[in-house]
Amino acid sequence: MKVIKRYFGEVLLIKNDIYKDSRGLFFESFNLKNFKKILGKKIDFVQDNISISKQNVLRGLHYQIVKPQGKLIRVIKGEIIDVFVNIKKGSKYFGKHHKVILNNKNNYLLWIPKGYAHGFKSLKNDSIVMYKTDEFYYPNYDRCLYFNDKKLSINWPKNSKITISSKDKLGKNFSEIETL
Repeated sequence: MKVIKRYFGEVLLIKNDIYKDSRGLFFESFNLKNFKKILGKKIDFVQDNISISKQNVLRGLHYQIVKPQGKLIRVIKGEIIDVFVNIKKGSKYFGKHHKVILNNKNNYLLWIPKGYAHGFKSLKNDSIVMYKTDEFYYPNYDRCLYFNDKKLSINWPKNSKITISSKDKLGKNFSEIETL
């Protein structure tokens, strides 16, 4: 495991060592000891989630208020464009976003610590996204930042019509959200 890119000083793009031969490939998808070494602190994951999305499904931008979640994200099958937005008041990156392509070819891990709204668009059919969280899901604290907020100007791929949940359509604009 090694960090190949940092965003906003704390969001990490991580590459695993992948071993390939005539039979296929092998890699450790997660190693707590190595991950703690990369972070430089203790981390306790409490929940694993799997999301399966058809092509052009957009999920997010989600976050939790009061009990925010850090997320370690990977794509098991398919490809996504993953987006994270800094919502920490007082951060020099407040309101800034970034995009990363994750797929089952690069096998990257993306660590998004607490303090970010997160979402993704599936670029292939039946993309499978698996992520660990360091806090449980609490529906009462669940919030949604509108994916197409004009202030953020996120340049989502426009290859076809986006499919989005009714809940995500009701997301709030950045100027209206509860921040951390």
